[in-house]
Formats: sequence, C-alpha cells, structure tokens
Amino acid sequence: MACVDEPPEKHCWVCFATEKEDRAAEWVSPCRCKGCTKWIHQSCLQRWLDEKQKGNSGGAVSCPQCGTEYRIVFPKMGPLVYFLQQVDRALSRASPFAAAGVVVGTVYWSAVTYGAVTVMQVVGHKKGLDVMERADPLFLLMGLPTIPVMLVLGKMIRWEDYVVRIWQRHSSKLQIFSGLVPGMGRPLPRIPVEGSYGGDHLSVSRTLCGALIFPSIANLVGRLLFRRVTSNLQRTILGGIAFVVIKGVLKVYFKQQQYLIQANRHILNYPMPEGRADGTFEDDNEDGSNE
Repeated sequence: MACVDEPPEKHCWVCFATEKEDRAAEWVSPCRCKGCTKWIHQSCLQRWLDEKQKGNSGGAVSCPQCGTEYRIVFPKMGPLVYFLQQVDRALSRASPFAAAGVVVGTVYWSAVTYGAVTVMQVVGHKKGLDVMERADPLFLLMGLPTIPVMLVLGKMIRWEDYVVRIWQRHSSKLQIFSGLVPGMGRPLPRIPVEGSYGGDHLSVSRTLCGALIFPSIANLVGRLLFRRVTSNLQRTILGGIAFVVIKGVLKVYFKQQQYLIQANRHILNYPMPEGRADGTFEDDNEDGSNE
C-alpha cells in the first residue's frame, strides 16, 4: 500500500475492513509497520499465519513489509501434553532414519537371497545347499550380497565400445575383410560425431536387469551348447563366456554398421518447381496475378 501517514481509524491490510465496520473485532499491531499496514484483525492474522506455516505451527513467520518476526505465544500446556509433544517430535525426527534403515535392510537381505539362489543355480541345487551349509555364516552374510554387486559392476564394463573405437581407428588397414563385413576398409566421406550413431547410453534399469538375469542366461546357454560337460559349474561358466562373446560380436557389428550409416549420410537438394532452376520465386498477390 502507498499509505504512509497513519489513518484516523484502524484499517486491516488483509480484509480491508475498518474499525467502524466491526467494532467487536480484536486488533493487533504485530510489527514496526506504520500507516495503513500497522493494524490487522487478530483473526485475519491467524488465518494468514496458518497459510504461511503450512501445518508447522512452530515455524517462524515475519512481516512481508518490514521483515519483523511475529511474536507468537501459546497457552501453557500440562505435563502430559508436553510429554506427548516431545514424543511426537522425536518420532518425526527419527522416522527418516528408520525408513532409510528399512530400505537398506530390505536391499541387503534381497541381495543375500539373490546370491544364495545364484549359487544353487550355478553349481546345482543340492551341491549349492551343501556348500552353503558347510560355509561359515559370517562368510555367507558378507559374501552372498557381493554376488549381485559384482554382476552389476561387470555389466558396467563396456568392452564393446573399446573394440568399436579400435575398429574405426584402424578400419583403413582392414580392407582384406571387406568381403566379409560390408563397408570395411572403404574411405568414409565424413567422420560422425561420437554418440550420434545410435550408441546405447548407460541405462541404470537396463544395466541392473541385464546383470541380474545373466546367471540364468549363462545356465541356459550352457545347457544348450555344452551338454556333454557334466559339471554344472563348468557348464554355466562356459555358457556365460559364450553368451558374452556372441552378444559382444553382434553388438560390435551393429554399432559399426550404425557408424557407417551415419558416415554416409547425404543431404539432398531442395526440389525446385519446373522452370525455376535459378532458385528465385515471384511474389504473387492473393488473386494469383502479378503487379
């Protein structure tokens, strides 16, 4: 408000009512403001404080004009109410830490369970149970959760990208393989910007799912390709190696082909209307005739 001098009667700066309009209302001057913003209804200020505090009744609120912090007092409470208030505050402060502990504990025991299932899947159900029964419990509690962690870290090693870079760097020396791989050894019209040819970015969900499902895939590939191997552990290891190699070769080939497609990208000329080879246009009026 532009009012500077104090008006002859009280004026509420929230509801704009005057002292004459509501003589029974309780007035308060809670800050250093003068003039039209000096006085306010107690009820209007209470509603305004509720909106500013947003449920935090103990939060400090200041005047939006002069910045003075309002002095808010509460009636004295009994010992029981005071005790319950302190308990409520303690629970509010401890609940985030308790929730974090529950989340960490859930993730930990999920990792332990996954590690145990992976051991039984890799070495065999009966043999896996026998190994875990003979092992030290502390070793199991420390070792089993590291299985999914190591799988995720191994999944984050993108060795295919290094192979693709070496391939692209020395592609001119590999012309003897041009018959096997299309485009190999041929000169490129341009070098694409790195990341512009469809290279898959590191995805958290894709990395996590791929790492956790890898033991099952390794076990399945081992049973399909290495049936003659009697040891379940050796069969799963060979299946995992075969899967990684096959998947890596296909991924390297796919990325290289995407690189070649982007390198041979070509931009066409704009198709000009017939008889206008010079590329100029005439401005036509709305009726289609030229002036």
